[in-house]
Amino acid sequence: MPVSHSLQGDACVITIDNPPVNVISASVRQGLMAALDAAEAAGARRIVVTGAGRAFVAGADAREFDQAPIPPHLPDVLARLERLPAIAAINGAALGGGLEIALACRMRIAAPGATLGLPEVTLGVVPGAGGTQRLPRLIGTDRAVGLIAAGRVVKADEALLLGMLDAVEADPLAAALAIPQERLDAAPSLRDRPAPEPASEAVAAARATAAKRAAGQIAPPEAIALVEAAAELPLDAGLTRERETFLRLRSGDQAAALRHVFFAERAATGRAPKEAEAREISTAIVVGGGTMGAAIAYALAGIGIAVTLVEQDGPGAERARANVTRLYADAVRRGRMTQAEADAQLADRLTFRAGYDALSPADIAIEAAFEAMEVKRTIFAALDRGLPEATILATNTSYLDVNAIFADVSHPGRLIGLHFFAPAHVMKLLEIVRAETTSPETLATAFRLAARLKKIPVEAGVCDGFIGNRILTRYRQTTDLMLLEGAIPAQVDAAMEGWGMAMGPYAVQDLSGLDIAHANRQRKGLRDRPGTRYVRIADRMVEELKRLGRKTGAGWYDYPGGGTRQPSAVVEALVAEEATARRDWSAEEIATRAVLAMIEEGFHILDEGIARRPADIDLVLVHGYAFPRWRGGPMHHADRLGLPTVLDRIRQLAAEDPLSWRVPPLLERLVAEGQTLASLN
Repeated sequence: MPVSHSLQGDACVITIDNPPVNVISASVRQGLMAALDAAEAAGARRIVVTGAGRAFVAGADAREFDQAPIPPHLPDVLARLERLPAIAAINGAALGGGLEIALACRMRIAAPGATLGLPEVTLGVVPGAGGTQRLPRLIGTDRAVGLIAAGRVVKADEALLLGMLDAVEADPLAAALAIPQERLDAAPSLRDRPAPEPASEAVAAARATAAKRAAGQIAPPEAIALVEAAAELPLDAGLTRERETFLRLRSGDQAAALRHVFFAERAATGRAPKEAEAREISTAIVVGGGTMGAAIAYALAGIGIAVTLVEQDGPGAERARANVTRLYADAVRRGRMTQAEADAQLADRLTFRAGYDALSPADIAIEAAFEAMEVKRTIFAALDRGLPEATILATNTSYLDVNAIFADVSHPGRLIGLHFFAPAHVMKLLEIVRAETTSPETLATAFRLAARLKKIPVEAGVCDGFIGNRILTRYRQTTDLMLLEGAIPAQVDAAMEGWGMAMGPYAVQDLSGLDIAHANRQRKGLRDRPGTRYVRIADRMVEELKRLGRKTGAGWYDYPGGGTRQPSAVVEALVAEEATARRDWSAEEIATRAVLAMIEEGFHILDEGIARRPADIDLVLVHGYAFPRWRGGPMHHADRLGLPTVLDRIRQLAAEDPLSWRVPPLLERLVAEGQTLASLN
């Protein structure tokens, strides 16, 4: 059983043991009820609830969210626990339902390393067993509203200052058993405490934070409303409203999408080849000390790897040193490390070199140089000559053919693509690109390195742009075609941002630089490729108008004084000049077509074996391209739309524009078989 109990004098110790993190499954709820029966039958004067292992209780079992609720329900368990003299001995993470268990107790004692929080909004729901009603009664409505609306998790020391805990003790179980009985008996139940009226400033701040960090999500505003209700309603009425809200949100599209991403993230770390042993990486070479290379070197040094950062000459090496030093200065400024720690890492883990002569052996060498085939081939020729055959050679290319980059390199099993996303020390995604010759050992080592860097690894095959940039290219091509049919850039961006994208495609291009995409189109020879519809607007902006984006103060938008973007009359005139048709686009039509293009390209990527499963595509788009997490990624979104509906829409678009749209065979097959994309995960 996942719940056990033992009598220790007049105390009943209830231990939740449901590895790995003691989630509250139906069997745990049943076990808690049985343990409370036993405690009452034994006449226990106190009940101590604790967890086995490294967690107290890390929340509900989210796998049950797709099923009908199974009794006993947690609110019923806690209503019973609340009537008894109980203490929570919080030995580790007390999250979600775990904190709600603790809130139903009279007292709470935590270990120094414990964490506490109600992160339910990150899964598209609200606390469902009293969190929004009891926490305001414990720490005050103003403090509770910010914690709950943001889903913020706090460490034990902060929780003590907030009033969530009675004490922090090295051994919370022993401390709970040692509390004098009269003190426990005198401790009031939260049922007996009122929740104070929230200050309008606290509620406004919580709403502003939710609007900024969780734009488009419905759970945070619902949570705020429930916390406000705690000050207005009796506890039982508040609990009823909370439960109704929880059940309604749990069955909604946003919660399903957020659960999908949650489980996909956890599955991704276990995708490494099982037939090979990963090698440990303790030394690394990074070639290229620009923004990307410096960030990769900084991230590697941060996990204890000794890094040599190589540039082609002395001035380049000094610029690389300055770039890395700025990253350390920023970390110190943000309080992420002390100046002494930063100085030690720079001195002990980072070396800056000019040229490839007499390089010291390393476990891995990562190239992060200019995105040009010949530049990269030249670098790997030098690394091949100068490093042992056991050194893994990795390219950070974001588009180029990895097999072509490595065509002349010896010992081909050690070759791989590691596509970091900027800024590399912040972004959680790592596309691991398997070349034709990549060995299982090299692939497994890349997954191990991703885990050490706390990144989400997604394996991709070789094609132009791999998973993410290939879909991004298709997305941009589709919105460009809308410009030919009467849309304008600001209208497209507004539609996509309204749909949930963090930035529209044209604002993103202005940020990254129009010259970057222009060079990529030149490399591919897209302008003269037969059988395609090519949109010249962006090329003309670069070549004729010299509008390169924010860095020149003008791109798809104007940026007067370097400030916020403003629609550009010059660009709108150029778009009108190039347009071949006129139609009125609604925001819904723009977003629907753009997202269908991503979905269609995702199907082709799956059909070609570039991505192994639909959830991998979703992870890449959510973590690398700001696709709204609460929509679950394009492939999950396709399932929610219904694959027959998706097929009908793509067939219609392919009939209208066969040069731009192709009906994916995989989509036709799944519809014919009555299957979903989720079945391929």
